[in-house]
Amino acid sequence: MTKQLNRCKLFLAIFLLVSIVPVFADEPWVKLFDGKTLSGFRQLGGEAKYSVEDGQIVGETVLDTQNSFLCTKQYYSDFILALEFKVASKLNSGIQIRSNSFPEYNNNRVHGYQVEIDPSDRAYTGGIYDEARRGWLNTLEDNPAARKAFKPGRWNSFRIEAIGDTFKTWINGVPASHLYDTMTRSGFIALQVHGIGNNKEKAGIQVRWRNIRIIDKSVASYTKPTSVPLQSIDNKLGSVEEKNGFKLLFDGVTTNGWRGAQLDGFPKHGWVVKDGVLTVLESGGKESRAGGDIVTIKKYSNFELHLDFKLTPGANSGIKYFVDPELNKGKGSSIGLEYQLLDDQRHHDARLGNHEGSRALACLYDLIETDNYLKIPNPIGQWNHAAVISQGNHVEHWLNGRKVLEYERKTPEFRKLVQESKYETWPGFGEWKEGHILLQDHGNMVSFRNIKIKE
Repeated sequence: MTKQLNRCKLFLAIFLLVSIVPVFADEPWVKLFDGKTLSGFRQLGGEAKYSVEDGQIVGETVLDTQNSFLCTKQYYSDFILALEFKVASKLNSGIQIRSNSFPEYNNNRVHGYQVEIDPSDRAYTGGIYDEARRGWLNTLEDNPAARKAFKPGRWNSFRIEAIGDTFKTWINGVPASHLYDTMTRSGFIALQVHGIGNNKEKAGIQVRWRNIRIIDKSVASYTKPTSVPLQSIDNKLGSVEEKNGFKLLFDGVTTNGWRGAQLDGFPKHGWVVKDGVLTVLESGGKESRAGGDIVTIKKYSNFELHLDFKLTPGANSGIKYFVDPELNKGKGSSIGLEYQLLDDQRHHDARLGNHEGSRALACLYDLIETDNYLKIPNPIGQWNHAAVISQGNHVEHWLNGRKVLEYERKTPEFRKLVQESKYETWPGFGEWKEGHILLQDHGNMVSFRNIKIKE
């Protein structure tokens, strides 16, 4: 009887232990590299040499070629990536994640997030760099433990998590980076061999990778906590952007640099700044009836404008440029060329215009439709990235890193489109030398952030 009682107590104790202590399943890793071939990969960028040796991928530098990338043929969104690497002391390298290569982006240049491999004294291995775009997003300047974790000339391990808009990295088990960013949600993974120019001392230097594996299903179930504080690039300039002359048009806190299109100051209602986001509030879908449009105090001619926007269901708004607020002092929006912001699925405007689709998302409103093959918006309620590039009379519209239309102002073709549109009553429409940047109040809630410009 005593033995039975003790056995029952033991079973009860085990039951309670199992009930209280969480049980974690083994991480379901899938190999990205079979250890024998480069099957599943393709090379982009430069002409560095990639080969397989002793179950390792070997990258070798070549003189007078650009950065080289061995890229997965498959694209990934949410994933956890693990691998080991060994790099020579003279060679910078990195792991590209959620990266892309488009013909319209710098002639297929590889761009996107890179987890840095940095054997220099700076020791930023595990930091996050934005290759061919914004530069440094998350350095290890304030993380001495991670900087010391890298082992020069030896095998090192990475764990990289990309889940939603959050990125985490570990170098040899030590937490390195923790970043929030919304620029890109999907792309390939790639192994970089950095270009060396004509430096003959670096010719033939190798970087090696092995045990490359990934989890890309039910990823959130296997995420690990990190002790590194979450950093955000919102309303900040990346290192390359700052070097290239970009300026913030919105600091995330104030409305400095903006005014109402028909006011001397900023609207007292209809627009709010909260948590680093500038939002025009819902007012029933009527154009410029609440706070009204807002414009930059400064005028611009040749510029590169970037911003993030987030639409609510059924929303309509716009980003206008070459705006002259003096042209329309009555009801409605100020006059200018417009990058349309619209919920194409729910708003009837998407099926109107002088040409079918010329009032849809990212179009030149009422004039030119986008290339729908290249237009890949994120779902309503998520952030999207818009860019307008104006150089002389040449203008381009970009959505989420892809050029979706381009045109020339002041040409016979452009003037014909204007005459066929709602703008025919405005002499010289779209041909002004300079103008304000405008964010539209169309009576629907739309949010903006990361508004930056380069002249």
